[in-house]
Order: sequence, then C-alpha cells, then structure tokens
Amino acid sequence: MTAVLYTLFVLPISRLPMRALYLLSDAFFVLIFYVLRYRRRVVEENLARSFPEKSAAERVVIARDFYRHFCDLIVESFKSFTISDAEIRARFRVANPEILVPFFEAGRSVVLAGGHYNNWEWLAVALRQQIPHRAVAIYKPLSNRFLEGKMRETRGKYGLEMLPMREVPAFFRAAAADPRTVPYAMIFGSDQSPGDPRKAHWMTFLGQDTGVTFGAEKYAKEYDLPIFFGVIRKVSRGKYLFELQPITDRPREAAPGALIEEVTRRLEAEIRQDPRYWLWTHRRWKHRRPADV
Repeated sequence: MTAVLYTLFVLPISRLPMRALYLLSDAFFVLIFYVLRYRRRVVEENLARSFPEKSAAERVVIARDFYRHFCDLIVESFKSFTISDAEIRARFRVANPEILVPFFEAGRSVVLAGGHYNNWEWLAVALRQQIPHRAVAIYKPLSNRFLEGKMRETRGKYGLEMLPMREVPAFFRAAAADPRTVPYAMIFGSDQSPGDPRKAHWMTFLGQDTGVTFGAEKYAKEYDLPIFFGVIRKVSRGKYLFELQPITDRPREAAPGALIEEVTRRLEAEIRQDPRYWLWTHRRWKHRRPADV
C-alpha cells in the first residue's frame, strides 16, 4: 500500500513546479491548521511554556506562522524525491563552506551540530555537494521498509551517507583506526528528546529544565573532532542559507557539558529570534530529570 501511495500520490506531487507546490501548501495550511487542528494542543502548550512572557494573542500568531512554514516543509519534502542537483543548490546554499577547508586539508574530520530548525530535509540533499568533507548523517531507521529505502535513497542521492544510530560507535572506531579514511562531517540533530533521560545532558532551554542528547559532545571529545554549530535560515519562500559557526577545534579542553550547552544556547537564540521555524509539533519536554541526575 505504501508503494502504491508513493507512486500515485507522492511522485506526481513531487514533479509539480514550485509555484504549484506552494499553492498546495496554502491549501494544506487551511486543512491542517483550521480543520484538522493537527497537534494544535501540543504546539500551543510548547509555545506557552517557552514564551510565558508573550500574550495568548502573540502566541497564536507564532503558531499560525509556524503551521504555514510547516506546510511549506511538507511540499518541499515531497520535492526532495525528484529535485535536481542544480535546483537544490540554487535553493539551498551553504554560506561559508571555506571554513571547513583547513580541517579537510589537515585530514581532520568535524562534527556539525544543530537542531530541527528550518528545512533540515533539504540540508540532507544539498550539503555534500557544497563542502569538502564526506557528509554523514545519523538517523533512526523507519519501521516501514519501503519508506526506509526511499528516505535513504532521497537523502543520499547527491552523496550524503546515512548512518543508523546503532552503527554510530562502530563507524567512529573504524574511521579512527584507518588512516586512509576520507575526513567526514558528522551531522547531529542535538534538539531531539533523549531516549534515556539518565544519559542526557540536563540544562535550561527555553526557560525549562531540558534533557539534551549528548552525542555531539561525546564523539567530538572522544575523537578530538572540531565542532561547529550549523543554522539554516529562510531567505525567502523556497530559498535557504546554511551557516557554519565554529565552537572549538580543541574539544578535549572544554569542561564537561560545555560544548553541547553552547550548541543548544545558539539554537535557543535562533528560536527566540524567529520561533516560527522550529519544529513545535513534537513533545519536547515529555521527560523529567531523574532525581539522582
């Protein structure tokens, strides 16, 4: 059934020109926001907890703007299946890839850490062609085998390597043991809710006690990898810019938790500046800090 829906529904939509896709996005917005009210309660609760200083009317405006952007993400994700290399480069540009060149030439791999802010799906399709390093992204495999295959095929069609979470430790060990390994850029989405609260780094984020996944700092320190914060900014509808900001090239000198806190602080600053572009539909604060952590 999934393959049929993909062939009869997703692919035809994916082949539409962007102007038509954004008309479809406008229709999706009316359906999702006003009729289905998709996860409205979750979004409203997240916004109320994150911005208690704002009025209810102000938070409604943020929610509405978020859903408009969210619908754009839906149709842009559809477009990912058939978008050409030339078009994705025109629509999603890395602002400063040259910042990575000295590390690549020195044979040093790097960590790129960020959050689900703006169009991370297009980052997956557009990044590898624009940076010197191999691009490797960690992901959680889908239970549906057909969708899993299509997701890997789409994200990897222009060079991104998809690495299942269970294979991450082995990848780092193998890369460190083989001097012939081409320097890689490992991508971490550091705003995901941790599976195990006891293994998270706990800090204040958007005014709330928050468990943050620790992987970006853990592997940066263990393998002495320079760490960068990556942020996607929406230039206009269908146009994005990805900026790399250095955190440190001496990760082992940082205090415990300092690197992931800096990444999270920078993400928080982006969210506070323009909250409509963060993914508010997830239950970000479903875990509580364990009493003995």
